[in-house]
Amino acid sequence: MNILITGATGGMGNYALEFLKKLVPQDEIFALVRNKEKASQLEEKGFNIRFGNYDDFEALSKAFKDIDRLLFISGNEVGQRQKQHKNVVEAAKANGVSYIAYTSFGNANISSSPLAEDHKYTEKLILDSDINYTFLRNNWYLENEYGLITAALKSGNFVHSGGEGKVGWALKEEYAQIAAYAVSGKYEFPNIIEIGGNLITYRQLAEELEKISGKSLEIIDTDVNTASKFLQENAEYPKDLADFLASAQEIIKSGSLDIEPDDLKKYIGNSLLPIQQSLNRLLK
Repeated sequence: MNILITGATGGMGNYALEFLKKLVPQDEIFALVRNKEKASQLEEKGFNIRFGNYDDFEALSKAFKDIDRLLFISGNEVGQRQKQHKNVVEAAKANGVSYIAYTSFGNANISSSPLAEDHKYTEKLILDSDINYTFLRNNWYLENEYGLITAALKSGNFVHSGGEGKVGWALKEEYAQIAAYAVSGKYEFPNIIEIGGNLITYRQLAEELEKISGKSLEIIDTDVNTASKFLQENAEYPKDLADFLASAQEIIKSGSLDIEPDDLKKYIGNSLLPIQQSLNRLLK
């Protein structure tokens, strides 16, 4: 049984490869990479390499030859993803891939969040393909808040636009562990699984940060522009990235990620880390 992981050189992909090699023989694991330069480190670790990118259907079709199960890590090029994801699903179908685990977004099929739009589209593509699937509906990466967290520790101010919206933050490696378990074929998974940590607000995140750092923070709930400016000035983020993250906070404020996670113990044998432990790992 051959298993391929897309986005293999990214954070999620790398973590998933490491988890997967503990579950299945490594000679059955294939990593999709864009170029030879990025492939070398994975080759040195003993992974099989396939070349391709989401924009190139022919390359994907060649890469998916003799692949049985696919971990499809969603692309990050907003505005291009629907076309790219269509290439992935069509290449998988053309090559007889029997199963896709797709990293989606919380409540993707019914969410009104603009963050869910591409995922809703992709889930429908997979449903229409008649390929067996699991939609891994990931809540929100704690890593997305790294700039905010480090800027808060540096400045003494925790500035956000998330209001009282709740989030199920978890680390990429935790989402990757679940993805690896799903695509391995060794465990029973449902077609749809909502994945995330315990639901908390930005204020509660700041309070947990105070506990682990021993620092007192002024927690400021503000508008999107001010939150973006804070990230630009204190995290040294470019304006586009700061605007995106601040806008995401406002979307969270509306309740888009206030989604109760499924009981992950049933599928991987353990729950996700408590937020204090996750923060410690993020900052170490």
